Amino acid sequence: MNKVRIGVAGANGAFGSKHLDALSQIDNAEIVAAMATTREKANGVADKYSIPNRFDNYDEMLELADLDAVILATPTQIHAEQGLKAMAAGKHVLIEIPMADTIADSEALVSKQRETGLVAMAGHVRRFNPSHQWVHNKIVAGDLSIQQMDIQTYFFRRTNMNAKGEPRSWTDHLLWHHACHSIDLFRYQAGEDVTEVHAIQGPIHPDLGIAMDMSILMKTESGKLCTLSLSFNNDGPLGSYFRYICDNGTYIASYDDLFDGHNNPIDVSGVDVSLNGIELIDREFVSAILDNREPNSSLQQCLPAMKIMHEIEQKMTL
Repeated sequence: MNKVRIGVAGANGAFGSKHLDALSQIDNAEIVAAMATTREKANGVADKYSIPNRFDNYDEMLELADLDAVILATPTQIHAEQGLKAMAAGKHVLIEIPMADTIADSEALVSKQRETGLVAMAGHVRRFNPSHQWVHNKIVAGDLSIQQMDIQTYFFRRTNMNAKGEPRSWTDHLLWHHACHSIDLFRYQAGEDVTEVHAIQGPIHPDLGIAMDMSILMKTESGKLCTLSLSFNNDGPLGSYFRYICDNGTYIASYDDLFDGHNNPIDVSGVDVSLNGIELIDREFVSAILDNREPNSSLQQCLPAMKIMHEIEQKMTL
């Protein structure tokens, strides 16, 4: 196999388009199918990216003989079902986060991957952002050890809109869609299991049915700490900000930018072949398929983060 032939489900959505843009930059990836919520939307996406096959039915896309892998940029509540179907059909799969919205479904996905031996990844893009890669490389080299991570994830989202400002068909969630990134990243950077978790949440929104504010505290077996503050009520700078307090310096990451503790910028342009985290995670997906190896951010590697989120959810609903 010289190229991986990929279909994108949810191709018309905010993250579907990000993956299509990313895949277009990867020489050994070929986009062969686009699946959207309607045939009209699928045709529009397929025409834009010159994709030969377009679908409004996921099961029909999986029947394509020249399809090796799928990327799921679809609503969270169908991730597990679609991921299981993909592997049952012999297709490698990259699932946008979270891989599922229950621990049982997450474990079912991991079990199916073990059964099939296919490449199955979760879209934990923070592992791949060059700013976080820079820190990780220093940790692996023994130059840094995390003492504490302080993470702020703030949006102003009091209506159910996606990243394009369009109405969602599902509801965003501070824990399952945003803390998910940070919980996995903390484990990845700390290199240890989380042994203690505390969490509280604010009032439930009367229309959206979700908490609009949340605080989470985690501790690893050696005492590394992570404090995580999340809000959909923040009328100000939007996004996620990560402060790494280490034994040998402090570093502040914001997506693809990195600063030291005194706000001096750090050049991360040479960390990887791109500054685009989505492109880098898609490159890892394609490379793992071609090399027949477990990828970074495999479902198996990310399952502990799902278990932590399950524990947090249980604590907050007591």
